[in-house]
Amino acid sequence: MNILITDDDCLFAQTLSRQLMRRGHKATLASSSEDALLAVENQVFDAAITDLVMPGESGLMLVEQLHHSDPELPILVLTGYASIATAVEAIKLGARHYLAKPASIDEILQALAQVEGNAELDVQAKPLSVERLEWEHIQKVLREHNGNISATARSLEMHRRTLQRKLLKYAPH
Repeated sequence: MNILITDDDCLFAQTLSRQLMRRGHKATLASSSEDALLAVENQVFDAAITDLVMPGESGLMLVEQLHHSDPELPILVLTGYASIATAVEAIKLGARHYLAKPASIDEILQALAQVEGNAELDVQAKPLSVERLEWEHIQKVLREHNGNISATARSLEMHRRTLQRKLLKYAPH
């Protein structure tokens, strides 16, 4: 497969590219949504992997644009900022799958290959932790404010730096 990888973390993207090439795939790297869209104009891809949080347009915007340009393109969102809200939006916008970082190369390739949903997926009856609920709420409010951290902090009645620290951490499980 010829796979487009869009991630502003160059080291991560290069590592993922090497792992894919070891499995016989070709990878093209883009560090922003804008770079990814330029690559799509010049090449045909069999799949795309994108991060969510990048400078410029978000990965959600890229998912929407990639899906619009090729509705059959398998798109995987691979992010360190996983939340229920962004997962739902990514799927609505055209992503085929959504994984939280870190994910193994096997999980990534399996997600790209999976065409149908899995009704037999193990559904756990365990409620979300308080930390996870807080993370989900922050992500929801952040989306409502179009990613504006200052407006989100005001809405949450939280200091902006506190919010920034919380956003820099990986999502709790």
